[in-house]
Amino acid sequence: MAESTLLVQLGVVGAYLVVALAVGIVAYRVTGRDAEDYYLASRSIGTGVLLFTTFATLLSAFTFFGGPNLAYASGPEWILVMGLMDGILFAILWYAIGYRQWLIGKARGYVTLGEMLGDRFGSKRLRALVAGVSIFWLFPYVMLQQMGAGEAIVGLSGGAVPYWIGAAVITLFIIVYVVLAGLRGVAWTDTIQGVFMLGIVWIAVGWVLSAAGGLDAVSASLAETNPEFLSLGGGVYSPQWMIAQAVTIAFGVAMFPQINQRFFVAKDVRVLKRSFALWPVLVVLLFVPAFLLGSWAAGLGVSVPEGANVVPVLLNAYTPAWFAALVVAGAMAAMMSSSDSMLLSGSSYLTRDLYRPFVNPTASDEREAWIARLGVAAFAIGTFLASLLRPGTLIEIGDTAFGGYAQLAFPVIVALYWSRTTRQGMLAGILGSQLFYVAHVFLPSVTVGGVTVLGPTYFTWDFALYGMALSLVLTVGVSLLTAAAPDERSETFAIGTRAD
Repeated sequence: MAESTLLVQLGVVGAYLVVALAVGIVAYRVTGRDAEDYYLASRSIGTGVLLFTTFATLLSAFTFFGGPNLAYASGPEWILVMGLMDGILFAILWYAIGYRQWLIGKARGYVTLGEMLGDRFGSKRLRALVAGVSIFWLFPYVMLQQMGAGEAIVGLSGGAVPYWIGAAVITLFIIVYVVLAGLRGVAWTDTIQGVFMLGIVWIAVGWVLSAAGGLDAVSASLAETNPEFLSLGGGVYSPQWMIAQAVTIAFGVAMFPQINQRFFVAKDVRVLKRSFALWPVLVVLLFVPAFLLGSWAAGLGVSVPEGANVVPVLLNAYTPAWFAALVVAGAMAAMMSSSDSMLLSGSSYLTRDLYRPFVNPTASDEREAWIARLGVAAFAIGTFLASLLRPGTLIEIGDTAFGGYAQLAFPVIVALYWSRTTRQGMLAGILGSQLFYVAHVFLPSVTVGGVTVLGPTYFTWDFALYGMALSLVLTVGVSLLTAAAPDERSETFAIGTRAD
């Protein structure tokens, strides 16, 4: 790659980072020093910002690079999983979980999911368990963003800039940005990033089609080289696999700290309802073009080097260098808008649910905010070091994190809607399903007498679904068998639901 081209591409990405940082500095100047303003922007977010901050926060390297990579290798049906199934499923969960959580949080002033559940069930142990599980599965997903950033810079520069530099630059930027900005700055830049991503990916589709001879030519090429891509199903896209992916991703997203915390921030109920009604439309508008780019690259014979991502390679082949850099900047925006929100939410779980109740119950808001900022830096550096090991593909890492969070969903739903739920039922449901899931992720498969007792699937269905079912059975079953402790407060959630 020519030196001038490389300088143009890196200049475009660098300029984008400067703009985002400037927004963060402005946000810092108007952000209060209390925890609620730093973490939740004082629950003052309007419809456009809430919709786009949720949108940009969710759309990570898993979506922007992992999804097109899967479409390049296996076909475009990934659009059905992410664009349609999860667009609709998550909107339903946003209503079922998010609306009720917003009502309760508004009435009680909760900042985190762990704080809400710990208060309802009178249990610091439950609060710590929810926080610990959330932070544990957050680690690989933040690492995924850094891996995506490193791979994006490698693909954009043709290998001239090494992987570790791209990952390191993004990590440093995110640390500085989150420490300064808080949720208000994160939400503002998320909105800019969301609009930017949406526009740039559609321009990319039009440019690639124009350069490749139009839609008919691209479709004909795809039919010739990969005819199986033009029919539904086949390969990895079995009905069981697609349903399992859609369910675990949608339920997992609802429990992601950075997404779940946004259930608390809406200015009023109209903002909340408009946001989840518009969500499926916004998701389809981004996922369809992004995943089509991956599928078309296969038909156009684009060769993707090992360890690289298909989108930068395709754009380098069919668009000018400056535009390819803009799209990669958009993809990096997706990663940053996920990472900054994840680190901010992770720090709130660390300080509100672990540091304050167990280490320093009398800590001032100002001290808590500084502990949170130190936690952001430590967590980001730890995930960066882990990302250098590159322990799997973007899809594999993202899928593992989604499944881990999905195990939390049914206990939370039961607690929100069933006043008979007990502390012991919650502990059993969360701990039991997490142990089941962790064993399947980290231990090798076990077969006894030709029967799988520990494996990736049972009767062709993914083990994550069985873990979710186990969480529901344990939460309900143990609650029925145990009595509520004297310090449990079922009226906490009942009062909250009358705040509409």
